[in-house]
Amino acid sequence: MEIIPLAFDSFGARSMATFVKAETPIIIDPGVALGPSRYGLPPHPLEYQREAELWEKIKEFVEKAEVVVITHYHYDHHNPNEVEIFRGKKLLIKHPKDHINFSQKKRAAYFLDQLKGITDDIDYADGKKYEFGGVELIISKPVFHGTSDKLGYVTEVCVDDGKQKFLFSSDVEGPAIKHQLDFMLECNAETVFIDGPMTYMLGYRYSAKSFNESVKNLISLIEKTNVKVLVLDHHLARDLKWREKLKDVFNVASEAGVRVCSAAEYAGVKEEMLEALRKDLYKLYPVK
Repeated sequence: MEIIPLAFDSFGARSMATFVKAETPIIIDPGVALGPSRYGLPPHPLEYQREAELWEKIKEFVEKAEVVVITHYHYDHHNPNEVEIFRGKKLLIKHPKDHINFSQKKRAAYFLDQLKGITDDIDYADGKKYEFGGVELIISKPVFHGTSDKLGYVTEVCVDDGKQKFLFSSDVEGPAIKHQLDFMLECNAETVFIDGPMTYMLGYRYSAKSFNESVKNLISLIEKTNVKVLVLDHHLARDLKWREKLKDVFNVASEAGVRVCSAAEYAGVKEEMLEALRKDLYKLYPVK
C-alpha cells in the first residue's frame, strides 16, 4: 500500500485529498478550496492558480481510483459541481441525513441530486466495514467536526491491506475529543494523517483547553499505537508557527522514533502554506 497526499494546506490550498494505491485503489475526500478571508484579505491570485492546479491533480487520481470516500460535505473535501468524474466509481459517503448539521445536510442533498444519472453505486458508510480485493476499509461512526456538533460530524477512515494500516482523521480539529481518539487507537495504524488543532484560531474559535487536549491525545496516539509516520496538516498548516506550538508532540515523537511532518514533507515537495502567507503574497505580488 502506498499513500499519496494529493492536495493539503501545506501544498497551498485547503484540502486533505489522499490517494491510497492498493489492490483496490481508493481516493479519500477529493476536494480543494480556499479560505475566503485571512488577515481581512481575499485569496491572492496565486492561491486561485494553485487551487486550480491541485484540482486537476485530484481529478487525475479520481480516474485511477475504484472507490471514493467522502467523509463530510465541506467544499475542501468534496466538489459537487464536477460529478462526472465519479462515473463508474463506488462512492462511500457520509450519511446525508443522520448526524449532520443543517448546512451540510443541504450540501449533501445537492451533491446526491447532482449524482443522479452519474452513478447509483453509493453507500452511506458511517460505522461500516468493507472488503475490496485484499483491502479492508473501516469507516468510523460519526465524530464531531471539531469540539462540538456546531459544524456537524465527519467520519474517520482506516485502511488495512494486511501488511500495514493507514488512518485518515478528516476534520477532527485535534483530536481534542475522546471518541475521535478512540477510533485512531483502535485502528492502530503505522501511517496517520491528522488535520490537527486549529492553532491559527487559538483563543478565538479554538480554546486553550481544546489545544491542550489535542496535544495530550496526539502524545497518547504516539505512545499507544504502532504509528511510525504522523502527518499533521490541514488546520495546523494554516499557522506558520505550528511546529513551535506542538513542540511537546515533536519531543515525544522523537524519543519514540516517530516521524512527524507536514503532508508536503511526506510527499517530498516544497512546503507552501499560501493561506498563512497571504499577507506576504499581497506585498510581494500586489494586485491592481
